[in-house]
Amino acid sequence: MPIINDLYYVGVFDRRDTLFEAQYPVPDGISYNSYVLMDDRVAVFDTVDGAYTEEWLGRLHDILQGRTPDYLIVSHMEPDHSAGIAAFAARYPKAMIFASHKAFQIMRSYYGDAYETRQRVIVDGDTLTLGRHELTFYSAPMVHWPEVTVTYDRTDGTLFSADAFGRFGPLDDTYPWDDEAARYYFGIVGKFGSQVTALLKKLAKLPIARICPLHGPTLTDIPHALARYTLWASYRPEKRGTVIAYASVYGHTAAVVNELRAMLKDEVVTYDLVTCDMTKAVADAFRYDTLIVAAATYNMDVFPPMRTFLHHLKAREFQQRTVGFIENGTWAPMAATVMRRLLEKCDALDLPSENVTVRGTLDTLSREKLRALAAEINERHDK
Repeated sequence: MPIINDLYYVGVFDRRDTLFEAQYPVPDGISYNSYVLMDDRVAVFDTVDGAYTEEWLGRLHDILQGRTPDYLIVSHMEPDHSAGIAAFAARYPKAMIFASHKAFQIMRSYYGDAYETRQRVIVDGDTLTLGRHELTFYSAPMVHWPEVTVTYDRTDGTLFSADAFGRFGPLDDTYPWDDEAARYYFGIVGKFGSQVTALLKKLAKLPIARICPLHGPTLTDIPHALARYTLWASYRPEKRGTVIAYASVYGHTAAVVNELRAMLKDEVVTYDLVTCDMTKAVADAFRYDTLIVAAATYNMDVFPPMRTFLHHLKAREFQQRTVGFIENGTWAPMAATVMRRLLEKCDALDLPSENVTVRGTLDTLSREKLRALAAEINERHDK
């Protein structure tokens, strides 16, 4: 499938797996992208997941129309992109393999061969001329693995961005990009905001016409994509509003959440952590400026779905948000204490002064504290 001029898409689309990386639901599937740049010399960008290697090789053969690849450029060694390296190397024994030093180390660990007689170790700023096309390589460590390299084609302004700017879902560019790109970013790349920022600084000086990521569609609205990533990497909120994430055993805590929702003036998004796609809850917790967590006490601790949720936030450097706590406990409420402790090392959290404690169901006192929490959030949003 042609993208522009000499650039072709030879990736595959996965509808078989219901979980990406064994944890992210992908009900609309996910693509494993690979590209071919045809010039005086031919460069192939990345391979695909092992389940689709033969299909990918067939597509590559059809695009080449009798030509032989000169180079395989390996941007990222995660197996969903690197599993076809050995098959490619066997089929095209004269092709040179370009990758970072760390990528070749991982290649040996995964596939038993680092192709020393065919390897070209690339470092930040290296170039490769294919004929009309001039490629420049930029290291992007921890976006989101340490070996990552992105490639810029100066001739047509194409950025091959590895996992950066990727998105769950189909290649169809009419499918909303922001929500699934945010879920992908905060779930997979979000811990490494400073490294993403460092890459964005390198890219800022480049006239980019399109971005070809390893997942999702080719992007042409470059200002929008760069603005989203710049914001997300800064950990600053994208939207004014409240995410209420709750973990209720018998429905009492859920009832409290329903009352609170009716008290809040700005946009409210709720997530039942027992049944929801938690990766969406995590993404929205980063996108909105306020988070309320509400959970039942469980075994003198907090109900496990809430513990899991807060672990995901902490592991991804959750920060710069207002966070409020609602606990439920019939005889010894402990959930708020545990939830505060789980978030205590997160940076720049603005915590309302009091927890809301409920003993089973709301009474006069706990309902008044719930109103006070809502009023405090509304006042913050009015500023």
